[in-house]
Amino acid sequence: MRIDKYLWCVRYYKTRNMVTEACKKNHITVNGQVAKPSKEVFPTDKITFRKDQITQIITVLDIPESRVGAKLVDMYRKNETPAEAYAHLELLKLSKEHYRKSGTGRPTKKDRRDIDEYGNEIFDEDEVE
Repeated sequence: MRIDKYLWCVRYYKTRNMVTEACKKNHITVNGQVAKPSKEVFPTDKITFRKDQITQIITVLDIPESRVGAKLVDMYRKNETPAEAYAHLELLKLSKEHYRKSGTGRPTKKDRRDIDEYGNEIFDEDEVE
């Protein structure tokens, strides 16, 4: 089965066109070699690609006939992505929540005072050391 069809069938990408674009940008490798969209995949092949700021590593277990349901995906692939990658993604999400939400406008006077106070605390600690 073609790599673009396989990644679409096991629900890593929403459309085959998205997989094709990723292949053209050299984001997908099969067994360490950059893959074109027409590259054939077989069981035991190791596919590596970067999606949502995580480098996904999967091993092909079997080839599906067509797109499969989300509950059946594990029959066709083995996810070997390290747990640290998912932990790093959670950390990124938390760090983005720390900042002001986009579209909330300019900082209020109180926000500005808090920012200035935080900056002064950092400089005061540096002078003490």
